[in-house]
Amino acid sequence: DVKVLAASVLDAARDPFSRKVIVDKGRLDGVEAGHAVLDDRGVVGQVTRVLPWLAEVTLITDKGQFVPVQNQRNGLRAVLSGTGRDGTLELRFIPLNADFQNGDRLTTSGIDGVYPRGLPVAEVVHVERNAAQLFARIVCKPLAGVASHTELLVVLGHEELPPRPPEEPLEPRRKRSRKG
Repeated sequence: DVKVLAASVLDAARDPFSRKVIVDKGRLDGVEAGHAVLDDRGVVGQVTRVLPWLAEVTLITDKGQFVPVQNQRNGLRAVLSGTGRDGTLELRFIPLNADFQNGDRLTTSGIDGVYPRGLPVAEVVHVERNAAQLFARIVCKPLAGVASHTELLVVLGHEELPPRPPEEPLEPRRKRSRKG
């Protein structure tokens, strides 16, 4: 039920501190900021800027990119973040006792409404648990060819999340009297 649009990579950002590519589809093709971008192996990134005929895609390896994921083996959810280096991702703020192991495959959880649920994202390659630290250090590698792709798929539209429940008005506090 998901519509996709094939796009070609025209250019890669020359900035060594960002991981972005430019694709040949834009607003006139129905592309919007926030759309997920995939290749034949998994999630590549997200559209972050749209022009009439072009779009900028921020790769999942970019330092400012985050993807909600779920461990296929046990269902644990986490947030995968880019490190700014090609081929490396990281699960941050994971408790030391969380059940993540080398070889675990991570897929999109669908929680954010941006990425459809169940898309392959990464594989855990290193788990370090140090009792002197508050959190485990979990390094992952992306399954998609984030640095070697030429053809991508842009997922048109994203899942609408249910509306937030209305805020209940707070009752005013009663003032206490100073008498007795």
